[in-house]
Amino acid sequence: MSDPARPAAAGAAVLTPAQRLDDLPFTRRHRRLVVGSGVGWALDAFDVGLVAYVLLALRVQWGITAGEQSLIASVGFAGMAVGASLGGLLADRLGRRQVFALTLLVYGVASGASALAWSVGSLLVFRFLVGLGLGAELPVASTLVSEFAPKRVRGRAVVLLEAFWAVGWTAAALVGFLLVPASDDGWRWALVLGALPALYAVVVRRGLPESVRFLVARGRHEEAERVVRGFEESAGVRREEAPLTGGASTAAPAATPAATAPVTPAAAAPGAAAPGAAAVQGVWSRGLRRRTTGAWLVWFFVNFSYYGAFTWIPSLLFQDGFTLVRSLGFTLVITLGQLPGYAASAWLVEAWGRRRTLSVFLVGSAAAALLYAAADSEPAILTAGVLLSFFNLGAWGALYALTPEVYPTAVRGRGAGSAAGFGRIASILAPLSVPLLVDAGGTGLVFVVFGAAFAAAAAASWLLPETRGRALEG
Repeated sequence: MSDPARPAAAGAAVLTPAQRLDDLPFTRRHRRLVVGSGVGWALDAFDVGLVAYVLLALRVQWGITAGEQSLIASVGFAGMAVGASLGGLLADRLGRRQVFALTLLVYGVASGASALAWSVGSLLVFRFLVGLGLGAELPVASTLVSEFAPKRVRGRAVVLLEAFWAVGWTAAALVGFLLVPASDDGWRWALVLGALPALYAVVVRRGLPESVRFLVARGRHEEAERVVRGFEESAGVRREEAPLTGGASTAAPAATPAATAPVTPAAAAPGAAAPGAAAVQGVWSRGLRRRTTGAWLVWFFVNFSYYGAFTWIPSLLFQDGFTLVRSLGFTLVITLGQLPGYAASAWLVEAWGRRRTLSVFLVGSAAAALLYAAADSEPAILTAGVLLSFFNLGAWGALYALTPEVYPTAVRGRGAGSAAGFGRIASILAPLSVPLLVDAGGTGLVFVVFGAAFAAAAAASWLLPETRGRALEG
């Protein structure tokens, strides 16, 4: 993912902090940011993925009904809906890193507490709190990585971040297959592992940088300059010291890719709108209305299909006659299709573009869902399931890469967060709808409906602009 920095040109114009970051190659510090954020992302996926296995265990041990299964799954997504919108708003006010660490702490503590649940009611309360933290963390992490990654590889960096979701979900599948059925308390020990994010929050708070764009927008220019210089030094770029106040320096530093200036009010965003103007207008302003509509629709339909399918697949297999262990084993194999889906998406978002990659993977998801609906043998179920994992998670990677890029800095956090929050409404409805669809037409009807939702998301994706190779707005 390395890109050579552009050579200096005589009389080059002074670069803003954001432009200085955009012009850098992908360095060890960028890699540390992606991995540091990605570990948190994997821990999120571990918790969300684990629910499917816990629900099946509770169905066997507690004798809970399909309706109660739906409620336990949906209440977590209700928390995520609230958390996504709240997290985006807080990220624009308090900072990306601060909110990232806080949300890890909230859902880590709540996940550990879930292991102590003594009834369906208590589990519902704990799962809502888990969802609150989870929903707030996901759009904030992708926004943080998006704002630091060089523009030539920004989409690929965000998809690589999203690929950690597959790592966490696969870990959940392994724990679900090996630990959950091992004893009556297996599901409790699995949820205890979900408390790890609370410890990791300390690492995030101390080890990850705050967004330079956020710092500049808040007038914290000295902090922003220190962060920018840190990334430049990681790339081997050395520049002369300059005062942090007053006018922008135009002296070309040694060994820099282009002329730069310290982060100052004068150099922060020349010609940009007044700080906070976009925040006042909001994500439904005239210039953003079309892209917000597209983002909300895509997030809604993708959430409906993804969480409806992958929350219920173990239970649907069990209901269709597979044993507990065999249902969990099939789900583990199906989950393994996620990683190659992310890998393909990470390459295509820069080769094809974000929007085209998103739409193609959504069409592939629709086709895979229809194949699953028609599957009538074990090989057919596994093949369709792996394809569904491949295309669906590749689509998620492209969606997370594209969403923060369609908004200016002042509303980027709340734009990504509000889209994710609206999508969580669908993730609440999806688990609730599965028992009704099963009663009406069996597993086949369930996946026909999911296929139609994927197709609707593919159509809505064309309301979004293509952002490949463009600098972030604002």
